[in-house]
This record gives sequence, C-alpha cells and structure tokens, in this order.
Amino acid sequence: MEPRYDTITFLSDYGHDDEFVGVVHSVLRQLCPDVRVVDLTHGIAPFDVRGGGLALARAAQYLTPGVVIAVVDPGVGSARRPVAIEVADGAAVFVGPDNGLFGPAVQMVGGAIRAVWLNDPEHHLESPGPLFDGRDVFAPVAAALCNGVPLEELGELVEPAGLFPGIFPLSEVGDDGALTAEVLWVDRYGNAQLNVDPTELDELGDVFELDLSGTRRSARRAHHFSEVGTGAIGLVVDSYGFIAIVTDRGAAAEDLGLRAGDQLTLRPIADEPPAGGGVTTRVELS
Repeated sequence: MEPRYDTITFLSDYGHDDEFVGVVHSVLRQLCPDVRVVDLTHGIAPFDVRGGGLALARAAQYLTPGVVIAVVDPGVGSARRPVAIEVADGAAVFVGPDNGLFGPAVQMVGGAIRAVWLNDPEHHLESPGPLFDGRDVFAPVAAALCNGVPLEELGELVEPAGLFPGIFPLSEVGDDGALTAEVLWVDRYGNAQLNVDPTELDELGDVFELDLSGTRRSARRAHHFSEVGTGAIGLVVDSYGFIAIVTDRGAAAEDLGLRAGDQLTLRPIADEPPAGGGVTTRVELS
C-alpha cells in the first residue's frame, strides 16, 4: 500500500510521569517507521474531556494534514466507542474516544465527512487488559491509516450526526447590557480566555466592571500586555481571536481566583480607571 499520511499529531492527558506517551510513540514507530509524530500536548488535566476538546479546537486550523490521535478517555474499557472521524475532504482523520472530545475541533474544520466505529480487531494490538486504548487501538489504527488502509476497513461506518457532541458554551448579553461569559482556558501564564468574540464588546465600550460571584474589579480593553499597566486588569484579543483577561507580567487568573469553567459578568462602565495602575480595594472571594 502507498502511504496516505506522513504525520500523526498526538494529544492526551497522559502527562510525562509514566511511560504511556513513550509506549504509544514506540508502537507507532514499529508499525509505521517513516511517519512523523507531533506531540501537541500531554498536559491536559486528567479526565478533562472539555479541556482536551477545546485545546484541540484551538489548534485544529494550524495542524499539519494527517492523522490526529487524541486521548482523554475516562470511559476507557466501557461501552463508549473508539472512533475514527474523517474531516476536511479527507485531509485529516481524528482517532480517539467518542465522548465529545472531537466535537469542537470537528466543527472548527467544517464538520465530519465519514466516521467509523473501530470495532474490527484486525488492526488492533492484542491487549492484556482493556484500559490502554491509546496503545492497543488508537496507535495501530493511526498507523494503518498512514500505511494506506482505507477508513472503511477499520470498522463499521456510523452516521457522523450520531457522534457524541462537544459542548461549547455561549456568552449572553442581558437587557441591562451586561455580558455573561465563561472561562474557557487558563494558560500557563495565567491569562484567562473567555468565550467572548471581540465584536461582542465593541458596542459595550472599553471599560468594564468584572463581577466574579460578588467580587468586583475594573478592567479596560487593551491591545497588548504592556498597555494594561502595572496592577491593572486588561481585556485583550488573544492569539486565537477570543477576549482574554490579563495583567502585565502577572497571572490574572490567579489574582482573580479564576479557573476554567467559571462564570463571570462584564458590565460596561463609563469612567475609565486611572492610567498606569489599578485601584486597590478590599474584595471577598467566594
């Protein structure tokens, strides 16, 4: 068979403390020696399907065409289906658990073309136990795809509309002009990405009161970190085009006690806070 794909992108919640990532790499190396493996991240929090799905969606439009293995799989060994999902006119195939992990990324690249339930053991490794599908199912299936095995030979074709959906929270503007948002992601610098498109703030102004379950802080829109000012909170357009809460050379999420999944309200205010610094007030975190 002629090779079909020459790149595998790999995302998981495996971390690097154990041998899991290295074992998957070794299986791929044995079954498809010429393929290049790109480790997108293995730092997804354990069992965090939502976080893994959002990370994959953020990266999807920048990934090299090929096979994507994504494993955040708290239901491994259960009745949840292992699947392969073809997208982008066949330019890529997502391989992993059918648990919502792929929903946001599939939508980001235009939807699924075909999907297969990976229930044919011919292209799996013999497994001593049912709890490591990354090694025993997803890696050998990805290698088979790279080696030219047609998608439909890997299992039973299923209706893409029946795949487990991913959930992307939507922001909402109330009658009073306040915008209710959710934290999608906190990066390692402490920037908190919101599910807010910049255009949603354009008609609301440049200065806002952030209401975080009773804790209130002022924030203003800025173009970059240094424009925010020492000690102040800023709202910037991040590298993925969403509004993020930031501070200059600090961790805004830590300062505000924010985590992924938290809700907050952005309420427009008329008076701009003093330039170059924030106002220190006593707050109570709930």
